Amino acid sequence: MSSEIRAEAAAEVWKVVTERGDDLREGGTVVILEAVKKKIPVPTEMPGIDTGLKVSEGDVVREGDVLAVIG
Repeated sequence: MSSEIRAEAAAEVWKVVTERGDDLREGGTVVILEAVKKKIPVPTEMPGIDTGLKVSEGDVVREGDVLAVIG
């Protein structure tokens, strides 16, 4: 079963923490977003393998955009 990690707000991708194929623990940070000079870590809600990172550092995302897929 796979799960999509989505942006909860409009922001810029400040840092990508994982790479495709990384084994993630529940609560592990996938990316860090920046909005209004505030850094917002985006965690995974389930353990699994990063099967598809959808963003790069510097990308601008909107609320609801898929950031990564965890399988």
